[in-house]
Amino acid sequence: MRHNETSSEGRSVRLLRVGEQVRHILSEILARGDVHDDVLTTHTVSVTEVRMSPDLKHATAFIKSLLGQDEEAVIKALRTNTAYLQREVAKRVQLKFAARLKFLADESFDEGSHIDKLLRNPKVAQDLVDDPAPESPAATPSEE
Repeated sequence: MRHNETSSEGRSVRLLRVGEQVRHILSEILARGDVHDDVLTTHTVSVTEVRMSPDLKHATAFIKSLLGQDEEAVIKALRTNTAYLQREVAKRVQLKFAARLKFLADESFDEGSHIDKLLRNPKVAQDLVDDPAPESPAATPSEE
């Protein structure tokens, strides 16, 4: 694989691939309930994205709890169990160094909902409706 291969976002394919592997592993661990934490066992947690640093030593995992319930408590529980999760990820991903995990709430769904709400606002919606433009004489086909 070429080292300079990059995606449209500028991140290398390798960073994206490793981030996706880490995301799958974290999702699997959380889905199986391998972490013995009361908060994590009582909440459904999605790992929406994992972004790796260029040197693959740091991984930022974006988390969303089901329906956004108790998101702060879920993030706190994940941070409390970071050492266990790092060990499990290191066992399953073959890298020179074990990536240090950082957990953040995924705000992209909230931003998407906010944008959707704005677009549904009647004042904004009127600007989104296609107005049929009046036909000008130059726009009509000429008859011969």
